[in-house]
Amino acid sequence: MRGVVELIRRAREGELEARDELFRQCRSYVGLIARAQVESWLRVKVDASDLVQQTLLEAHRDFSRFRGQSEQEWLAWLRRIVARNAADFVRQYRGAAKRAVRREVGFAAESGDGGGAPEPAAPVETPSQEFLHLEAALQVSAALETLPPDYQEVVFLRNVQRLSFDEVARRMNRSRPAAQMLWLRALKKLRAALEPGGEGGGPS
Repeated sequence: MRGVVELIRRAREGELEARDELFRQCRSYVGLIARAQVESWLRVKVDASDLVQQTLLEAHRDFSRFRGQSEQEWLAWLRRIVARNAADFVRQYRGAAKRAVRREVGFAAESGDGGGAPEPAAPVETPSQEFLHLEAALQVSAALETLPPDYQEVVFLRNVQRLSFDEVARRMNRSRPAAQMLWLRALKKLRAALEPGGEGGGPS
């Protein structure tokens, strides 16, 4: 994996290949950030692929506005774009949910049923995302993407969303001990992927 600082420098010099590689390396990271922010507000699992695509397109378009030099500054810039787009995504999601509620209430009124659907979850503070602020955040997010889906999910819920094992178990429809064991196996696999020459880690 080529260094982000070098790729930023070369992209600024007009190398399209370097710019494409820079954004390719960031896709997994942006995907985790996007899902973490949206799900922490909505409390439901969502498909954040459109949000990721929009964020990367905007970052491509506005690349000349980025003034930082380091990898940390670059990732912080991407996180700000994700945060803005995630807020828009949540507003649109809630708007669609409210329209669905109004339709349900209308049908219930016509049928004489007074029951209503619950309001969407209120905004909550986003979870601590230390996992995604690590110095090796890009490598970790890329390595995580190489793991089996259940491993990805348990690490996301436990390490990114910082959920309790009871909540992780509930969301994954497993017992608490089974969720803990799955998490331990996932971390072992993730560490192996981050080793030089591993499936997802190490410099190329």
